[in-house]
Amino acid sequence: MLVLAIDTSTPAVTAGVVALDGERVETRGDRVTVDPRAHGELITPHALAAAEAAGVTLKDLDAIVAGVGPGPFTGLRAGMATAAALGHALGIPVYPVCSLDALAADVPPGDNAFLVLTDARRREVYWAAYDAEGRRTDGPHVQRPADLETGVKVAAGDGALLYADALDVRPVEPRFPSPAGLVKVARSALLAQEPPAPLTPLYLRRPDAAEPAAPKRVTAP
Repeated sequence: MLVLAIDTSTPAVTAGVVALDGERVETRGDRVTVDPRAHGELITPHALAAAEAAGVTLKDLDAIVAGVGPGPFTGLRAGMATAAALGHALGIPVYPVCSLDALAADVPPGDNAFLVLTDARRREVYWAAYDAEGRRTDGPHVQRPADLETGVKVAAGDGALLYADALDVRPVEPRFPSPAGLVKVARSALLAQEPPAPLTPLYLRRPDAAEPAAPKRVTAP
């Protein structure tokens, strides 16, 4: 099974073609650019370039996996809209996955629970907690690093690097979701060919933009 994996929930613009065969997950081609201002500009070219690097065309794909956040509004919707449009055009299912879970899927197995944190801007982080086997036990949430008290001392994600001192954690790889990590999260649903869940973004807070209020009356009635 060939799967296109897309994520724009972090500053990384990520697309990759991943081969899924039972427990085996192999990235055949990917394109990643770390640029928080280029999600809309780069995600479609990255998807096409990833397919070319894998030696396939988009018509060879069996499914799409899309990271649905949590993430900032503008960047996140660029990747999700692209995934939805490609899925519709190609007639293939689009599976949503939590982007924090995709990061957790790439953390090497160990003996300790860990956190995954990504930059939420406004001096906040998106975060979730996982047990030693990578199963999510709490979250996702959005919170100020100084207010996060979990007792866990190991953390992955770019938020762990940005706020390591405030969080009192030891940062570990990965920093951003990978195509393989995204597919690992959706593996069971993909192999069973289950109907995908709705493609719903995890914003966790309202967007910065606000609808303008009605103009004030400047003259008496």
